[in-house]
Amino acid sequence: MKWVRSSAALLIGATLALTACQREAPAPLTPAPSTGGQTAPVKPRPVGGLETTGRGPEMPAQGAWLGAWVKPTWQTPDGRVSALTAFGEQTGGKVTLAHMFHEWEDDFPGPTENAFQAAQMLQMISWSGADTRSISDGVYDQLIRQRAKKIKDFGVPVLLRWRWEMDRPNLRQSVRSPEDYVAAWKHIRAIFTEEGATNAGWVWCPHVLGFVDSSRDAAAYYPGDDQVDWLCTDVYPGKNYDGFAEQMDTFMAFARQRPRPVLIGEFGVTHDGGPGQRAAWLREARTYIKQHPQIKAVVYFSAKQTKGTTYDSTFDDDPEGLAAYRELAGDPYFSAPAPTATPGGPVN
Repeated sequence: MKWVRSSAALLIGATLALTACQREAPAPLTPAPSTGGQTAPVKPRPVGGLETTGRGPEMPAQGAWLGAWVKPTWQTPDGRVSALTAFGEQTGGKVTLAHMFHEWEDDFPGPTENAFQAAQMLQMISWSGADTRSISDGVYDQLIRQRAKKIKDFGVPVLLRWRWEMDRPNLRQSVRSPEDYVAAWKHIRAIFTEEGATNAGWVWCPHVLGFVDSSRDAAAYYPGDDQVDWLCTDVYPGKNYDGFAEQMDTFMAFARQRPRPVLIGEFGVTHDGGPGQRAAWLREARTYIKQHPQIKAVVYFSAKQTKGTTYDSTFDDDPEGLAAYRELAGDPYFSAPAPTATPGGPVN
Protein backbone atom coordinates (compact mmCIF):
# COMPACT_ATOMS: atom_id res chain seq x y z
CA MET A 1 0.00 0.00 0.00
CA LYS A 2 1.21 3.45 -0.84
CA TRP A 3 1.45 5.60 2.31
CA VAL A 4 1.96 9.34 2.18
CA ARG A 5 5.05 10.34 4.16
CA SER A 6 6.33 13.60 5.52
CA SER A 7 9.57 15.09 4.30
CA ALA A 8 12.69 13.04 4.85
CA ALA A 9 14.17 15.65 7.14
CA LEU A 10 11.09 15.72 9.37
CA LEU A 11 10.90 11.95 9.61
CA ILE A 12 14.58 11.56 10.36
CA GLY A 13 14.47 14.29 12.98
CA ALA A 14 11.36 12.86 14.63
CA THR A 15 12.78 9.35 14.61
CA LEU A 16 16.10 10.40 16.11
CA ALA A 17 14.38 12.43 18.81
CA LEU A 18 12.01 9.66 19.77
CA THR A 19 14.74 7.03 19.64
CA ALA A 20 16.81 9.13 22.01
CA CYS A 21 13.84 9.36 24.36
CA GLN A 22 13.43 5.58 24.29
CA ARG A 23 17.13 4.96 25.03
CA GLU A 24 16.89 7.07 28.14
CA ALA A 25 14.25 6.07 30.65
CA PRO A 26 11.75 8.94 30.75
CA ALA A 27 11.49 10.83 33.98
CA PRO A 28 8.47 9.58 35.91
CA LEU A 29 5.46 11.82 35.73
CA THR A 30 4.50 13.25 39.10
CA PRO A 31 0.89 12.43 40.03
CA ALA A 32 -1.50 15.34 40.24
CA PRO A 33 -2.15 16.94 43.64
CA SER A 34 -4.11 14.50 45.73
CA THR A 35 -6.77 14.61 48.36
CA GLY A 36 -7.31 11.59 50.55
CA GLY A 37 -4.90 9.56 48.44
CA GLN A 38 -6.75 10.22 45.19
CA THR A 39 -5.78 12.36 42.21
CA ALA A 40 -7.62 15.65 42.33
CA PRO A 41 -10.14 15.62 39.46
CA VAL A 42 -10.01 18.34 36.85
CA LYS A 43 -12.54 21.02 37.72
CA PRO A 44 -15.27 20.95 35.07
CA ARG A 45 -15.81 24.02 32.94
CA PRO A 46 -19.40 24.10 31.72
CA VAL A 47 -19.65 25.08 28.05
CA GLY A 48 -22.96 25.95 26.47
CA GLY A 49 -24.96 23.85 28.91
CA LEU A 50 -22.56 20.91 28.61
CA GLU A 51 -20.27 19.58 31.32
CA THR A 52 -18.30 16.54 32.38
CA THR A 53 -17.96 15.03 35.85
CA GLY A 54 -14.65 16.86 36.23
CA ARG A 55 -12.55 14.04 34.82
CA GLY A 56 -10.44 13.99 31.72
CA PRO A 57 -9.56 16.95 29.51
CA GLU A 58 -11.76 20.01 29.41
CA MET A 59 -13.80 20.26 26.24
CA PRO A 60 -13.08 23.12 23.81
CA ALA A 61 -15.11 26.23 24.43
CA GLN A 62 -15.60 26.72 20.69
CA GLY A 63 -15.34 24.44 17.69
CA ALA A 64 -14.12 20.86 17.86
CA TRP A 65 -10.88 18.94 18.20
CA LEU A 66 -9.74 17.15 15.06
CA GLY A 67 -8.16 13.76 15.64
CA ALA A 68 -7.21 10.61 13.78
CA TRP A 69 -6.16 7.02 13.99
CA VAL A 70 -3.80 6.25 11.12
CA LYS A 71 -2.49 2.78 10.35
CA PRO A 72 1.27 3.18 10.59
CA THR A 73 3.87 1.77 8.25
CA TRP A 74 5.92 0.79 11.31
CA GLN A 75 4.15 -0.54 14.41
CA THR A 76 6.40 1.43 16.77
CA PRO A 77 5.87 4.59 18.84
CA ASP A 78 7.83 6.76 16.42
CA GLY A 79 6.11 5.04 13.50
CA ARG A 80 2.71 5.96 14.92
CA VAL A 81 3.70 9.58 15.50
CA SER A 82 5.13 9.76 11.98
CA ALA A 83 1.90 8.32 10.54
CA LEU A 84 -0.22 10.97 12.26
CA THR A 85 2.21 13.71 11.24
CA ALA A 86 2.16 12.56 7.61
CA PHE A 87 -1.64 12.36 7.63
CA GLY A 88 -1.83 15.92 8.94
CA GLU A 89 0.51 17.11 6.20
CA GLN A 90 -1.44 15.26 3.52
CA THR A 91 -4.78 16.65 4.67
CA GLY A 92 -3.62 20.18 5.44
CA GLY A 93 -4.61 20.13 9.11
CA LYS A 94 -3.14 19.43 12.53
CA VAL A 95 -3.97 16.19 14.32
CA THR A 96 -4.85 17.43 17.81
CA LEU A 97 -6.27 14.19 19.20
CA ALA A 98 -4.23 10.98 18.80
CA HIS A 99 -6.20 7.72 18.95
CA MET A 100 -4.72 4.39 20.07
CA PHE A 101 -6.26 0.92 20.42
CA HIS A 102 -5.31 -1.51 23.21
CA GLU A 103 -6.33 -5.09 23.86
CA TRP A 104 -7.60 -6.09 27.31
CA GLU A 105 -4.26 -7.32 28.68
CA ASP A 106 -2.02 -4.70 27.05
CA ASP A 107 0.28 -2.76 29.35
CA PHE A 108 -0.60 0.91 28.93
CA PRO A 109 0.02 3.82 29.04
CA GLY A 110 3.37 2.95 27.52
CA PRO A 111 5.89 4.01 24.88
CA THR A 112 3.24 4.99 22.33
CA GLU A 113 1.36 7.21 24.79
CA ASN A 114 4.69 8.76 25.88
CA ALA A 115 5.51 9.48 22.23
CA PHE A 116 2.12 11.11 21.62
CA GLN A 117 2.56 13.16 24.78
CA ALA A 118 6.02 14.27 23.64
CA ALA A 119 4.38 15.38 20.37
CA GLN A 120 1.94 17.45 22.47
CA MET A 121 -1.14 15.55 21.33
CA LEU A 122 -4.28 15.03 23.35
CA GLN A 123 -5.03 11.30 23.60
CA MET A 124 -7.93 8.87 23.41
CA ILE A 125 -7.29 5.26 24.36
CA SER A 126 -9.75 2.62 23.14
CA TRP A 127 -9.58 -0.42 25.42
CA SER A 128 -11.32 -3.62 24.37
CA GLY A 129 -12.95 -5.63 27.13
CA ALA A 130 -13.14 -9.16 28.44
CA ASP A 131 -16.29 -11.06 29.35
CA THR A 132 -18.52 -8.62 31.21
CA ARG A 133 -19.66 -11.10 33.85
CA SER A 134 -16.09 -12.08 34.65
CA ILE A 135 -15.28 -8.39 35.08
CA SER A 136 -18.21 -7.84 37.45
CA ASP A 137 -17.30 -10.99 39.41
CA GLY A 138 -13.87 -9.55 40.15
CA VAL A 139 -11.82 -11.95 38.03
CA TYR A 140 -9.82 -9.08 36.52
CA ASP A 141 -9.63 -6.70 39.47
CA GLN A 142 -5.84 -6.89 39.70
CA LEU A 143 -5.43 -6.14 35.99
CA ILE A 144 -7.90 -3.24 36.19
CA ARG A 145 -6.06 -1.78 39.18
CA GLN A 146 -2.78 -1.96 37.27
CA ARG A 147 -4.29 -0.01 34.39
CA ALA A 148 -5.82 2.54 36.76
CA LYS A 149 -2.51 3.08 38.57
CA LYS A 150 -0.61 3.54 35.31
CA ILE A 151 -3.13 6.02 33.96
CA LYS A 152 -2.99 7.93 37.25
CA ASP A 153 0.82 7.96 37.13
CA PHE A 154 0.72 9.13 33.51
CA GLY A 155 -0.24 12.41 35.09
CA VAL A 156 -2.23 14.12 32.33
CA PRO A 157 -5.93 13.99 31.39
CA VAL A 158 -6.82 11.36 28.77
CA LEU A 159 -10.00 10.05 27.18
CA LEU A 160 -10.72 6.36 27.87
CA ARG A 161 -13.10 4.54 25.52
CA TRP A 162 -13.82 1.15 27.08
CA ARG A 163 -15.44 -1.54 24.91
CA TRP A 164 -16.67 0.68 22.12
CA GLU A 165 -19.44 -0.56 19.78
CA MET A 166 -20.73 -2.81 22.53
CA ASP A 167 -24.05 -3.02 20.67
CA ARG A 168 -22.57 -5.00 17.75
CA PRO A 169 -24.24 -8.42 17.38
CA ASN A 170 -20.87 -10.17 16.93
CA LEU A 171 -19.82 -9.05 20.44
CA ARG A 172 -22.77 -10.50 22.32
CA GLN A 173 -20.84 -13.56 23.49
CA SER A 174 -18.50 -11.38 25.55
CA VAL A 175 -20.65 -8.28 26.14
CA ARG A 176 -23.71 -10.40 26.95
CA SER A 177 -26.72 -8.29 27.96
CA PRO A 178 -27.02 -4.50 28.36
CA GLU A 179 -27.35 -5.09 32.11
CA ASP A 180 -24.10 -7.07 32.15
CA TYR A 181 -22.32 -4.36 30.21
CA VAL A 182 -23.49 -1.58 32.53
CA ALA A 183 -22.49 -3.61 35.61
CA ALA A 184 -18.99 -4.20 34.16
CA TRP A 185 -18.59 -0.52 33.26
CA LYS A 186 -19.51 0.56 36.79
CA HIS A 187 -17.17 -2.04 38.30
CA ILE A 188 -14.19 -0.84 36.23
CA ARG A 189 -14.85 2.83 36.85
CA ALA A 190 -15.26 2.25 40.59
CA ILE A 191 -11.80 0.69 40.72
CA PHE A 192 -10.34 3.63 38.79
CA THR A 193 -11.93 6.01 41.32
CA GLU A 194 -10.59 3.96 44.24
CA GLU A 195 -7.10 4.17 42.76
CA GLY A 196 -7.37 7.91 42.18
CA ALA A 197 -7.20 7.66 38.39
CA THR A 198 -9.57 10.57 38.01
CA ASN A 199 -7.57 12.00 35.11
CA ALA A 200 -9.39 9.55 32.81
CA GLY A 201 -12.46 10.92 31.05
CA TRP A 202 -14.86 8.06 30.32
CA VAL A 203 -16.15 7.82 26.75
CA TRP A 204 -19.25 5.74 26.02
CA CYS A 205 -19.27 4.83 22.34
CA PRO A 206 -21.84 2.60 20.61
CA HIS A 207 -22.02 2.31 16.83
CA VAL A 208 -24.45 4.69 15.19
CA LEU A 209 -26.25 1.66 13.72
CA GLY A 210 -27.23 0.83 17.29
CA PHE A 211 -29.65 3.75 17.02
CA VAL A 212 -30.60 3.28 13.36
CA ASP A 213 -31.45 -0.41 13.88
CA SER A 214 -33.92 -0.72 16.76
CA SER A 215 -33.06 -4.41 17.25
CA ARG A 216 -29.60 -3.39 18.51
CA ASP A 217 -31.00 -0.95 21.12
CA ALA A 218 -27.73 0.84 21.86
CA ALA A 219 -29.42 3.14 24.38
CA ALA A 220 -30.00 0.18 26.69
CA TYR A 221 -26.23 -0.05 27.23
CA TYR A 222 -25.95 3.49 28.61
CA PRO A 223 -24.43 3.41 32.13
CA GLY A 224 -25.93 6.77 33.18
CA ASP A 225 -25.00 10.44 33.26
CA ASP A 226 -23.09 9.98 36.51
CA GLN A 227 -20.89 7.37 34.82
CA VAL A 228 -20.18 8.96 31.43
CA ASP A 229 -18.08 12.04 30.66
CA TRP A 230 -18.31 12.00 26.86
CA LEU A 231 -21.01 10.60 24.60
CA CYS A 232 -19.62 9.03 21.45
CA THR A 233 -20.54 7.14 18.32
CA ASP A 234 -18.81 5.65 15.29
CA VAL A 235 -20.29 6.44 11.87
CA TYR A 236 -19.39 5.24 8.37
CA PRO A 237 -21.27 5.44 5.07
CA GLY A 238 -21.06 1.71 4.38
CA LYS A 239 -21.31 0.25 0.90
CA ASN A 240 -24.69 1.91 0.35
CA TYR A 241 -23.35 5.34 1.33
CA ASP A 242 -25.98 6.05 3.94
CA GLY A 243 -25.97 9.77 4.66
CA PHE A 244 -23.91 11.17 7.53
CA ALA A 245 -26.75 13.42 8.70
CA GLU A 246 -29.38 10.70 8.33
CA GLN A 247 -27.42 8.37 10.60
CA MET A 248 -26.22 10.97 13.10
CA ASP A 249 -29.72 12.37 13.64
CA THR A 250 -30.69 9.13 15.36
CA PHE A 251 -27.78 9.38 17.79
CA MET A 252 -28.12 13.11 18.40
CA ALA A 253 -31.77 12.64 19.39
CA PHE A 254 -30.39 10.56 22.28
CA ALA A 255 -27.45 12.88 22.98
CA ARG A 256 -29.53 16.05 23.17
CA GLN A 257 -31.27 14.68 26.26
CA ARG A 258 -27.96 14.52 28.14
CA PRO A 259 -25.67 17.42 29.16
CA ARG A 260 -22.51 15.76 27.87
CA PRO A 261 -20.15 16.68 25.03
CA VAL A 262 -20.23 14.42 21.97
CA LEU A 263 -17.22 12.80 20.35
CA ILE A 264 -17.29 11.03 16.99
CA GLY A 265 -14.86 8.24 17.84
CA GLU A 266 -14.47 6.96 14.29
CA PHE A 267 -15.63 8.20 10.91
CA GLY A 268 -14.31 7.67 7.43
CA VAL A 269 -15.13 6.88 3.81
CA THR A 270 -14.34 3.20 3.52
CA HIS A 271 -15.65 2.23 0.09
CA ASP A 272 -15.18 3.58 -3.42
CA GLY A 273 -18.77 4.66 -4.05
CA GLY A 274 -19.88 6.41 -7.21
CA PRO A 275 -18.23 9.47 -8.76
CA GLY A 276 -17.87 12.18 -6.14
CA GLN A 277 -19.70 10.16 -3.50
CA ARG A 278 -16.84 10.02 -1.00
CA ALA A 279 -16.26 13.77 -1.25
CA ALA A 280 -19.96 14.54 -0.89
CA TRP A 281 -20.24 12.40 2.27
CA LEU A 282 -17.28 14.20 3.87
CA ARG A 283 -18.69 17.62 3.01
CA GLU A 284 -22.00 16.59 4.52
CA ALA A 285 -20.13 15.52 7.69
CA ARG A 286 -18.36 18.87 7.92
CA THR A 287 -21.61 20.81 7.58
CA TYR A 288 -23.47 18.63 10.07
CA ILE A 289 -20.79 18.81 12.76
CA LYS A 290 -20.65 22.59 12.55
CA GLN A 291 -24.44 22.75 12.91
CA HIS A 292 -24.31 20.71 16.15
CA PRO A 293 -22.10 22.45 18.73
CA GLN A 294 -22.61 19.58 21.18
CA ILE A 295 -20.08 17.69 19.02
CA LYS A 296 -16.72 18.70 20.50
CA ALA A 297 -14.33 16.22 18.85
CA VAL A 298 -14.11 14.15 15.66
CA VAL A 299 -11.60 11.38 14.96
CA TYR A 300 -10.92 10.13 11.42
CA PHE A 301 -10.09 6.44 10.87
CA SER A 302 -7.49 6.06 8.10
CA ALA A 303 -6.49 2.55 7.05
CA LYS A 304 -6.52 0.10 4.18
CA GLN A 305 -7.67 -3.48 4.83
CA THR A 306 -6.99 -5.99 2.07
CA LYS A 307 -7.68 -9.26 3.89
CA GLY A 308 -11.04 -10.41 5.18
CA THR A 309 -13.39 -7.45 5.17
CA THR A 310 -11.84 -5.12 2.61
CA TYR A 311 -11.99 -1.36 2.88
CA ASP A 312 -9.85 1.68 2.22
CA SER A 313 -10.45 4.91 4.12
CA THR A 314 -7.18 6.51 3.03
CA PHE A 315 -6.99 9.30 0.47
CA ASP A 316 -3.99 7.93 -1.41
CA ASP A 317 -5.97 7.25 -4.59
CA ASP A 318 -8.87 9.62 -4.04
CA PRO A 319 -8.03 13.25 -4.93
CA GLU A 320 -11.70 14.32 -4.72
CA GLY A 321 -12.13 12.85 -1.26
CA LEU A 322 -8.82 14.35 -0.18
CA ALA A 323 -9.91 17.77 -1.36
CA ALA A 324 -13.13 17.48 0.65
CA TYR A 325 -11.30 16.38 3.79
CA ARG A 326 -8.77 19.18 3.37
CA GLU A 327 -11.72 21.59 3.43
CA LEU A 328 -12.74 20.12 6.77
CA ALA A 329 -9.22 20.03 8.21
CA GLY A 330 -8.52 23.58 7.08
CA ASP A 331 -11.74 24.97 8.52
CA PRO A 332 -10.94 27.11 11.61
CA TYR A 333 -13.87 25.40 13.37
CA PHE A 334 -11.77 22.24 13.59
CA SER A 335 -8.64 23.95 14.84
CA ALA A 336 -9.65 23.97 18.52
CA PRO A 337 -6.38 23.47 20.42
CA ALA A 338 -5.89 20.78 23.01
CA PRO A 339 -5.93 22.02 26.60
CA THR A 340 -2.47 22.54 28.00
CA ALA A 341 -1.52 19.32 29.79
CA THR A 342 1.06 19.68 32.51
CA PRO A 343 2.39 16.38 33.89
CA GLY A 344 1.58 16.25 37.55
CA GLY A 345 -1.26 18.74 37.42
CA PRO A 346 -4.64 19.56 35.90
CA VAL A 347 -5.01 21.08 32.47
CA ASN A 348 -5.10 24.85 32.20
